[in-house]
Amino acid sequence: MTSDAAHESTALDSTALESTEERLRSAGLKVTAPRLAVLDAFPAEPVHLSAEELYARVAPALPSTSLQAVYGVLAALVASGLLRKIEPAGSAARYEKRIGDNHHHLICRGCNAIEDVDCVVGEAPCLTPSDTHGYRLQSAEVTFWGLCSSCQAALAE
Repeated sequence: MTSDAAHESTALDSTALESTEERLRSAGLKVTAPRLAVLDAFPAEPVHLSAEELYARVAPALPSTSLQAVYGVLAALVASGLLRKIEPAGSAARYEKRIGDNHHHLICRGCNAIEDVDCVVGEAPCLTPSDTHGYRLQSAEVTFWGLCSSCQAALAE
């Protein structure tokens, strides 16, 4: 199985085979309208959304919700393992549904686009530090910074 096929299988296993309600219950969370709305606001393809972007997506369906409520929902979903939070330097935190693997990210310095990159080794933690100081390593976060092809083309014009 290629890494792309493995990623697709992981993504399908965690989202398509269970309803949003079942995923919340399996994670030990109560099923609430805000939690359902936030999880359902993520499209099928991998994206990295800010709290503000998620709020804009759920507010039409939940007019009584607030940005602060969305932050609370996101904190619960991250703590339960249903979402992953990444915090790129100099940018708002982003949230994604791709969980359960140790993938990394490419971030464009020009437009702040974010792309997933599979782990270069294939298993967590992908990197081994020179000294673990007695820690049992579970994951490593790697962020690659550069310019996406669109920003490169704009600079070349």
